[in-house]
Amino acid sequence: MMLGMAFRVLSLSLLLVVLPMPSWRTSAQDVAPTLPPGDAWPRCSAQEAGLDPALLQTAVAYASEHETKRPRDYSDQVRIFGRPLGPLPALRGGTNGLILRHGCLVTEFGDTHAVEPIYSAAKSFLSTILGLALDRGMIRSLDDHVADYVQDGGYDSPHNKAITWREHAQQTSEWEGTLWGKPHTFLGVEQFGEGARPPRELQAPGTYYEYNDVRINRLALSLLRVWKKSLPDILRDEVMAPVGASDTWRWIPYDNARADVDGRIMPSMSGGTRWGGGIWMSSRDLARFGQLFLNRGRWGQRQLVSADWVRTATTASTQKPDYGCLWWLNTGQQQWPGTPASSFAAVGFGSNTVWIDPDHDLVVVWRWHDGNGAEFFKRIIDSLR
Repeated sequence: MMLGMAFRVLSLSLLLVVLPMPSWRTSAQDVAPTLPPGDAWPRCSAQEAGLDPALLQTAVAYASEHETKRPRDYSDQVRIFGRPLGPLPALRGGTNGLILRHGCLVTEFGDTHAVEPIYSAAKSFLSTILGLALDRGMIRSLDDHVADYVQDGGYDSPHNKAITWREHAQQTSEWEGTLWGKPHTFLGVEQFGEGARPPRELQAPGTYYEYNDVRINRLALSLLRVWKKSLPDILRDEVMAPVGASDTWRWIPYDNARADVDGRIMPSMSGGTRWGGGIWMSSRDLARFGQLFLNRGRWGQRQLVSADWVRTATTASTQKPDYGCLWWLNTGQQQWPGTPASSFAAVGFGSNTVWIDPDHDLVVVWRWHDGNGAEFFKRIIDSLR
């Protein structure tokens, strides 16, 4: 009897060794889901991922049919945004995207390898570099004044001296000044195109939300001065290489965006492609970034970005409840009705979206689509069994 019991225990042990739990099913606290480097991604059928195949097919057909009306040659760029400072591709591709569930590629459509500008989705990458600086103690607190770390003249005025890192990241800094030839005021059609704004009174830092790329570019310059290392190198070394991204992505500075950092002339990056340049990346590499945040900053056995930062970055700000630290939120299910309030996204003009749904273990990338993606995401949720 004892021999038989021992045999059954041994058999069960061998079974556990021979048939390990798939990596995308394991707990993120131990080993977080990963995607192998390159294109050899784990794939699963809709049924295996817990989705209704017919409903999922309908959702993908909807996405494929709702490409942005934006011209493929970027001929609207100057009209919408004003005088460019950096390059753009000659042509953009068509709408494309993919859906991951449990770290497994369920479906994709269009050319998901195309390397194209992600516009303001780059802000969520910039947010991550800020989070990494906090994780490493380079910045002690998100509520510290930037002026305590950066002394380049940009925070000398009494108004700017009061700005904190949190206020920069939540777009409530009200930073005052001109950077790379663009004033914070967004005054003038030549400089800002249809995005030009009427004059208004400057508010105290932290009291007023305004989506403002000049101020975000100032945050990028301040992070460059803290790290003393180019932001593309930080992103590559700390995030993109560890998650197995391709080497095709680029973060391109404006032509005139150069700064002296301890005697070295270095490029200062932008938080988007409003005036050209910015992050150019494929949907597949974007999906890896999305999976990292779905994993609460963990990749395999490595905690690349602290879970504390992921939580902080996706917590609603006081002045803008559907915005965190350069991430869009679904507070009150206002952004994407019919989807979980916990979902969040990196969003860029065009539209270019990395949508993350922790409740259902989903990452969805959708590029060059019309609207804000709500209907597509809702259809995916409706296809869950």
